[in-house]
Amino acid sequence: MNQWGNVDQDDIVRARNTLLASGRRTPYEEVDAYRVLAQVSPAAYLPLLAGALQHLSYDTGSGEWRPSSLELCEEAVAVARRVDPADPGRVDVLYRALDSYQHELYRVGRRAEGLALRGEMLAISRAQAERSGNPLVKGLEQWAAGLSEEGRYAEAADAMDEEVAALLPEGYRDGALAWSLMQWIAALHDAGRSADACAAFERLVALEAAEAAGDHGWVACHLHALIGYARMLDLHGRGEQAAAVRQDTLARLTELAASGERISWGGFEASFWAVLLTVFGGESVWPVSDGGPRTPSGTGPTYWSPDARQRYFDSRDALRAEVDDRARQAAGDPAGHLAELVRIHRVLTVRSAVHWVHRTHLFAERVRPLFDEGVDLGRRLSRHEPVEGTRALAGALIERSAFGIAVRELGPALDDFREALSHLGEAI
Repeated sequence: MNQWGNVDQDDIVRARNTLLASGRRTPYEEVDAYRVLAQVSPAAYLPLLAGALQHLSYDTGSGEWRPSSLELCEEAVAVARRVDPADPGRVDVLYRALDSYQHELYRVGRRAEGLALRGEMLAISRAQAERSGNPLVKGLEQWAAGLSEEGRYAEAADAMDEEVAALLPEGYRDGALAWSLMQWIAALHDAGRSADACAAFERLVALEAAEAAGDHGWVACHLHALIGYARMLDLHGRGEQAAAVRQDTLARLTELAASGERISWGGFEASFWAVLLTVFGGESVWPVSDGGPRTPSGTGPTYWSPDARQRYFDSRDALRAEVDDRARQAAGDPAGHLAELVRIHRVLTVRSAVHWVHRTHLFAERVRPLFDEGVDLGRRLSRHEPVEGTRALAGALIERSAFGIAVRELGPALDDFREALSHLGEAI
């Protein structure tokens, strides 16, 4: 019997026996059974078949996608579209099927088709939100991330405008608002809306301050937000305001180093720090090759498309080789190569930190040497170029300080931050 061929009574009996059997059935057997029964009772079995096809596409035992996953996800979408439009569950079935299929399309490099499916998912969610009167539209963040990967920053910023406007009345929502704010900040920054980006960052700082003050969130996250906000202000020519924010950061870091967190440390604060690392300097977070997709800054890697994520992390080997080559050149000609070495080394550091942050047993030992190297390079550059080099050194010290906060080494973090302020000529 082919997939949609004629079904006789024996086929139906076998399919029902498979589903009713007390023994464990394989995903393949389940899909075959649902394929048969969906032809004789589509209302009952088409939604189940769509879900089973998606489940079959991923091998949970090996943790890898099956060779036929693209075809299985495509079939799941076709099945979901056949569900009766009057079925109230059709929307969710179709949305999930489209989500699996777009992931697979991105994984094999069919990016335009993947983005088109994200657009269809957004249209489904928008219609659903209008019917329910709920202002939250599922899929906006995913749509914005896809737009950012294609360099369509203005559209991504508009999408995040809508997302944040709907989320703000809901409040913190277990951190959901904070993640959306970071993606919004990055989209605004990449779109060239500097004033809006600074205002959005101020919202993030206020949110984290309120959470920390109420013992609902970590002071560490408030510190990371302050450090990022000062950098954003500096980038947009608001140096005096940035210096004031750094003074606030110093006071709060001093207090945290003395007293510690009031609530238990978790994994959230390190992830928060890593996402903020991706916000600044497009050249520091986009893939090395100009021809590939650009990872969406302000979001965690789980929200990147599979091919963009693969390119981003695979680039670390080439970056390491480039750093080593530049280091040899800078040894003989620091004036010609040292500044570029500092820049490329920071790209490697950011990508490595984002890669290792969730591998907790290796994170600190793999990433700490890079932040130490960055400070050493900053010291060398400050000797050769006192003005720009000293600012680069201060930046490297602040970034190592933020790393220290992320790994809960608060004394060294405070020392680095104080030294950075001394190089900037600010009060310590």
